[in-house]
Amino acid sequence: MQNYNSESINDLFRSILLLQNEDECRAFFEDLCTIKELQDMAQRLETARLLSEGKNYQEISREVGISSTTISRVSRCLNYGGGGYETVISRLGGREKQR
Repeated sequence: MQNYNSESINDLFRSILLLQNEDECRAFFEDLCTIKELQDMAQRLETARLLSEGKNYQEISREVGISSTTISRVSRCLNYGGGGYETVISRLGGREKQR
């Protein structure tokens, strides 16, 4: 994976960690990203969740409306990335169990 270590990227990560709730997060990302960028990120997260559940590329493509190229990229990140998808997926799963 690429090296995401630069001062401006670190500032972005620190900024995200300063957000205190979902409303602040939504407002920040609405300012920061286009709706297409947000939709793309949401699709990638959903794809990672479905891959971790064992769904195949065809099922994911139909369900999420994402290309097999993007599914492959997400799969590479799940297998060889920094573990970010796994962390978020497990925490989201735990939160949903509490509801």
